Amino acid sequence: MSKYLVTGGAGYVGSVVAAHLVEAGHEVTVLDDLSTGFREAVPAGAEFIEGRIQDAAKWLNLSFDAVLHFAAFSQVGESVVNPEKYWSNNVGGTMALLGAMRDADVRTLVFSSTAATYGEPVSTPITETDPTAPTSPYGASKLAVDHMIAGECTAHGLAAVSLRYFNVAGAYGNCGERHDPESHLIPLVLQVALGEREFISVYGDDYPTPDGTCVRDYIHVADLAEAHLLALDAATAGEHLVCNLGNGNGFSVREVVETVRKVTGHPVPEVVAGRRGGDPAVLVASAARAHERLGWQPSRADLAGIVADAWAFARRTEHPGE
Repeated sequence: MSKYLVTGGAGYVGSVVAAHLVEAGHEVTVLDDLSTGFREAVPAGAEFIEGRIQDAAKWLNLSFDAVLHFAAFSQVGESVVNPEKYWSNNVGGTMALLGAMRDADVRTLVFSSTAATYGEPVSTPITETDPTAPTSPYGASKLAVDHMIAGECTAHGLAAVSLRYFNVAGAYGNCGERHDPESHLIPLVLQVALGEREFISVYGDDYPTPDGTCVRDYIHVADLAEAHLLALDAATAGEHLVCNLGNGNGFSVREVVETVRKVTGHPVPEVVAGRRGGDPAVLVASAARAHERLGWQPSRADLAGIVADAWAFARRTEHPGE
């Protein structure tokens, strides 16, 4: 059994990873300021500390084997109008966390990175060697942290893995998506099925894709969580390993909407709107490196299954999507 600190472990992905760690028999401490997370999402069996990553030195000590770091603001639109919030928390907070790890001699880190570090793709599927050119302060802040981690590995022997997620979806137990405001497609479409929205906006139907709508790579949150446990074992002192996490195939916006109709049995009106700036036609990952280095293979690639899990969570939640 190992002991892990999970920052942001009351949020969507962090809570699912924390649950997997507890189920695997590990000792888990969740650190979250609850600014976007939910206390009830912290799994039973995990210790909970309400606090900021900037203050991690108060609690981090040599008894911890590793840190899994999810604490970040993640709204792309908000980052454009309030970039200083993202630099201060995502970058400044992580710098403080890395310093606390150094002082406590905790030398293994798994970091929640993002496909937003790539920006507009130069090829499909996207590989880890493709250029990084984020188009938002959110993506830029995550890329800055990746650079910080790389320097920490070289200078101080940190063992670190950055996992770049594509479109995470689905639910696991009591953990599912509850963003405020909601910006992810599947929970937005489910809100229409629940009668909380009148329609789903389809931003552009004239892309060079089979049905004219954008194509994205969806990965089940439980598959994502399993990759984090594998990353802990794969982390090597002095190396910063970067791995994409995705299914390697994509589904269009209209395929997602139609799948929600079939899974829920509810009509989902759609309204075509103009394209949004910065929306690439296709974003699909190559996860070959994760398969090779982590031994990771997603097992829940069926879109209907992903939607069904998200639908079950949405119906259990009093105010889904908030």
